[in-house]
Amino acid sequence: MADEIKTTEEVMAEVSLETEVVGAAEAEQATEAETKKKKKKLKRQILKGQAHIKCTYNNTMVMISDANGAMLGWSSSGLLGFKGAKKATPYAATQVVHDVSEKVKKYGMHELDVFVRGVGSGRESSIRSLANKGFELTAIKDVTPIPHNGCRAKKPRRV
Repeated sequence: MADEIKTTEEVMAEVSLETEVVGAAEAEQATEAETKKKKKKLKRQILKGQAHIKCTYNNTMVMISDANGAMLGWSSSGLLGFKGAKKATPYAATQVVHDVSEKVKKYGMHELDVFVRGVGSGRESSIRSLANKGFELTAIKDVTPIPHNGCRAKKPRRV
């Protein structure tokens, strides 16, 4: 029995050894976390990209991508809080372009090819505001889909 009973000094020595081992493991994890935090995430610098503007009667959407089509940022007038008929106004289109340009500013983009789709009222104002934001517009192309008498039109509405 005398062998089984440990003095308080022996127990305290064992506890201190265990805490030293645990403390060393925690210190290693802390140093690993610090080194992970120190590594900066590299932002890719993209000089030339594409702006896709979709202007409908109800909304205006602007998407900016790189030359391969990978999306960098987008926004719409509905996302900014415009409701109802105000979503399709030229003012809403300028606000959408302002929001997208803030999102894409971190990539350092300078040149844009603009592709406009739709017949809404925000077409011209969104292109003008892109130019005013400091982007150099190299090309502006209208890619509105035009039917070639393919699908049958809906019957006229009787009121």
